[in-house]
Amino acid sequence: MTNDHVVTGAKSLQVELFDGTRLPAQLTGLDPLDDLAVVKITPPLHMAVAKLGDSSNLQVGQTALAIGNPLGITQTVTGGIVSALGRNVPTGVGGGVIFNSIQMDAPINPGNSGGALADLQGDLVGVPTLTIVSPSFNTPASGVGFSIPANRAEFIVPQLIQSGKVTDFGLADLGLQGATVDATVAARLQLPATQGVLVASVDANGPAAQAGLKAGDMIVRINDTAVTDEAALLNNVLNKSPGEKVALQVYRGNQRSTVNVTLGNLHIP
Repeated sequence: MTNDHVVTGAKSLQVELFDGTRLPAQLTGLDPLDDLAVVKITPPLHMAVAKLGDSSNLQVGQTALAIGNPLGITQTVTGGIVSALGRNVPTGVGGGVIFNSIQMDAPINPGNSGGALADLQGDLVGVPTLTIVSPSFNTPASGVGFSIPANRAEFIVPQLIQSGKVTDFGLADLGLQGATVDATVAARLQLPATQGVLVASVDANGPAAQAGLKAGDMIVRINDTAVTDEAALLNNVLNKSPGEKVALQVYRGNQRSTVNVTLGNLHIP
């Protein structure tokens, strides 16, 4: 298991084991959206493998170790803590997004991609994938890295092994398109609240349509969380599962009501 950006475009693949043995590898499957990929080798007898951990048990502040090949220096371990959880981070490549990612401050550099983020029990809890680039200096920001959660990889990788692609992304969807409302927009359109999401359209027979939402409705709250903008609404939904129910606080005109929506499955071309 590695990153999509590590192997995409490669003409040949090779895997180096801990003892320096190099084995030819074949590409099994790619998932550009999640930046995951699988390559296959013929393993030697009694090869040690990492145990997949449960990333849902991670807590902010706990120690995490990044294991990889930074700048070509093999078998390097760096340490830090879990800085935050549940980040949806754009990869900047082809519309990819690392959903519900693990933010950590363990230093990672080019070559760490596709490696291991481990807990102190040695379990694989994430796959380091990227760091944020400082817009001021166009350089990677120190101590702001992100990993794909092990639970996300556990969901995606079997699909790559079986069919070479992802057939079910397992992501929730409201089935609507909307626009951010701020104070300026609210004043111009004479809306009843100064922040939220104005529904532009709903997908025919989608979750929002089935719950009765219409274009022109304004969403101001999802469950117990205020909807500050379109990104906040999307992030909240993407961190839930298809089939889960959410309660939306919605204005239709000046009338405020609660609309219960059963989330659907996000379809990605």
